[in-house]
Amino acid sequence: MEQATFASIDFSKYAKTTKRQIFLQQMNEILPWRDLIQLIEPHYPKAENGRPAISLEKMLRIHFLQHWFALSDPAAEEAIQDSKAMREFARIDLGNESAPDETTICRFRHLLERHNLGKAIFDALNQHLKRSGIKISTGSIVDATIIAAPSSTKNATKKRDPEMHQTKKGNQWYFGMKLHIGVDSKEQIIHSVATTAANVHDSRMLQKLLHGKEQRVYGDSAYTGQKETMNEVAPSARDFTNRRPFRNTPLSDSDKMKNKYKSSIRAKVEYPFLVIKHLWGFTKTRYRGLFKNTHWLMISCGLANIFMKRRQLQRA
Repeated sequence: MEQATFASIDFSKYAKTTKRQIFLQQMNEILPWRDLIQLIEPHYPKAENGRPAISLEKMLRIHFLQHWFALSDPAAEEAIQDSKAMREFARIDLGNESAPDETTICRFRHLLERHNLGKAIFDALNQHLKRSGIKISTGSIVDATIIAAPSSTKNATKKRDPEMHQTKKGNQWYFGMKLHIGVDSKEQIIHSVATTAANVHDSRMLQKLLHGKEQRVYGDSAYTGQKETMNEVAPSARDFTNRRPFRNTPLSDSDKMKNKYKSSIRAKVEYPFLVIKHLWGFTKTRYRGLFKNTHWLMISCGLANIFMKRRQLQRA
């Protein structure tokens, strides 16, 4: 155990515990740090001659802070210097060591991307939930959300991101990408993640959002008429997607009642979107290209599952 220094001792007599401190304390207690470190350690550079390498656990903790508080690499460096709660979570004592600079933080993110560890971290977090008794059931809800990308061409290349595209939703045009997720209808956790450009229709990703053991599949009217595609992955699945009215065949009262019931279950898919986009600020893409944004979203989806089940994990 490291010896405490004056930099780590709190002399505040009237300090109040903040919501940020409570949140970080919860995450510190329930995340499977040992499993995650073992997953990344084979790819993490070993200390050689010169300055010793920064602890893998500290870098991982800082990376998670970036997800939760929408911090860029320079902003993460500033936040560690500025916030005592973040330093305590990252286990950095400025009396003993300096905080990682933005270049070190950036290199760690690139290391995770280079070895495609986003999907592995997502799977490890879901396995942690499973060991804690939170298991995937036989019902899945599928949905997609648009994540905007900069549409301006006022940049060095004078071009928009070539991997992003525009799509029309309602009477409004959007430019960016789509996040497609499959969510368990009982536990409300994300079990499948896929990303595409914004112009790809939601139903095109249906097969990638099912785990194969579904008995019911819920979705909005964008997934209507995909029964055969659905059964290729999940042979026992029944189609519970919302019925769509057509010009000459409006919905009957019975169909409207069924759609209302399905929508009450399908609404559970909106909570993960709320966490990732509005609580954690991923309403716009962070990087150019689908690969880097997909890697980031994989980890965000895994952390969102932990966040949504934090009280059950604490009890466990």
